Amino acid sequence: MVVLLGLQFFLPDELTPGPRWVVPAIGFVLLVVLVIASPYRLDREEMRLRRVGLGLMGLLGFAMVWGVWHLVHGLIDGEVSNNAAGLLAAGAAVWLSNFLVFALWYWEFDRGGPAARAHARKPYPDFLFVQMQNPDLADPEWEPQFLDYLYLSFTNATAFSPTDVMPMSRWAKLTMMMQSGISLITVSLVIARAVNVLK
Repeated sequence: MVVLLGLQFFLPDELTPGPRWVVPAIGFVLLVVLVIASPYRLDREEMRLRRVGLGLMGLLGFAMVWGVWHLVHGLIDGEVSNNAAGLLAAGAAVWLSNFLVFALWYWEFDRGGPAARAHARKPYPDFLFVQMQNPDLADPEWEPQFLDYLYLSFTNATAFSPTDVMPMSRWAKLTMMMQSGISLITVSLVIARAVNVLK
């Protein structure tokens, strides 16, 4: 979350909703509230904390979609800078935001979120990890952690499809499809424009 908030601060002005400091400031306040309320573990089932967490996820998602939309719009209209290095840096920051936001969403929503997973509230997973398919090759107490969702998001954003983690629920399939689409559009348009600028 800190990396995402930092990225929002360093994106070009045309790729941020409002002044650069608005999203990082609001996000930082929400993050501080979450850390103070639950400093050690994210396994407390409290609706207010869940709402604050979802609000932070919504804010980061909105900022990411805003950046993607304005980057694509600027590339199509030719309004984006003719500086290839600046274009590639902005494109990389937008792509990284996409990758990190979706990792957080997968982690936050799989089986109801970290607290619901810790208390085994939902019997069926939204994502089927390799360790679940081969329990003899994993620790009997294995549960997906944030790094597992980070890996899922990275492979989906680079391969534009699931690799070894399969989406099981419809929301998971739609979310992975949306992430792949955003990633594909961002990467292809940014690289095409950068090659055109470099001639």
